[in-house]
Amino acid sequence: MSAENLAIGIDIGGTKIAGGIVDGNGQILRRSFRPTPGQNAALTEDAIAAVVNELSDGNQQLPVGIGAAGWINRSGSHVLFSPHLAWRDEPVLERLEAKMNRKITLNNDADAAGWAEHRFGAARGEELSVCLTLGTGIGGAIIFDNRILRGVFGVAGEFGHQTLVVEGHRCPCGNRGCWEQYASGNALGREAAELVRLNSPRAHNLREACSADPALVTGAMVTSLAANGDLACMELIEEMGHWLGLGISNLAAVLDPGVVVIGGGLGSASTSLIATAEATYRKLLPGRGYRPYARIVRAQLGADAGLIGAADLARHDR
Repeated sequence: MSAENLAIGIDIGGTKIAGGIVDGNGQILRRSFRPTPGQNAALTEDAIAAVVNELSDGNQQLPVGIGAAGWINRSGSHVLFSPHLAWRDEPVLERLEAKMNRKITLNNDADAAGWAEHRFGAARGEELSVCLTLGTGIGGAIIFDNRILRGVFGVAGEFGHQTLVVEGHRCPCGNRGCWEQYASGNALGREAAELVRLNSPRAHNLREACSADPALVTGAMVTSLAANGDLACMELIEEMGHWLGLGISNLAAVLDPGVVVIGGGLGSASTSLIATAEATYRKLLPGRGYRPYARIVRAQLGADAGLIGAADLARHDR
């Protein structure tokens, strides 16, 4: 395999570190995975290094791009804060480069996913696009004029932490009522677990799937049951879609994008979620009926968007 125009992309999520060798067309040629040791920064960095070393086979010339679930400073040297990982103002880039003895590019994971959709996926050709990644939380990216809008301090696009409900559910970021507490995989799992905990007669299939243990309920379990016609889970998906559409209408009021791309594990799993979100967005958009609507579309690159974008950013540094 020729190394020309290849790069290694690493996507660090709350539960999994996914890596791949990616060519210049956004195609993944080889993969590697490790679980994320989320509560230990040093072990997380060791796992990242293990994935890179496995993929590179000793080739130090391959560019390496990392997309990390956290707030990255403007220079891409520090993870300032990660709600779902152990990093707190950590010089992650310096430590990883020293550990692996190679140059690395560090970006927010949602920025990396948004860049991938801009370059190779659902946002190609758009002047201004917004990408949402629905997973453990909600990540976001803004692509304008062929560049990622990072903000003055590097942390633009943290849409999941806009407050939608005053004094609402607590969020790992330290606030309450954040959007991701109502429209993410964690939120979906929490609401479904409450049905199990209350022994709701409508949660029969959920109780069976989780062996009557609310702690075992996940968002993926809910989407799977909903896809198979479970009414309780379908209602939970619809409720989450309303919250998603509300947040999108807020984003559109501020940014006026041409397209909103919805990706991440949860965004890829449910067609009805996106349909409900679009209907709610159209109902709540300020000036509706007198202005164009953004397209609300499913991401084309699925769960691979983060590592594809991280690899491409290692080549282009946008």
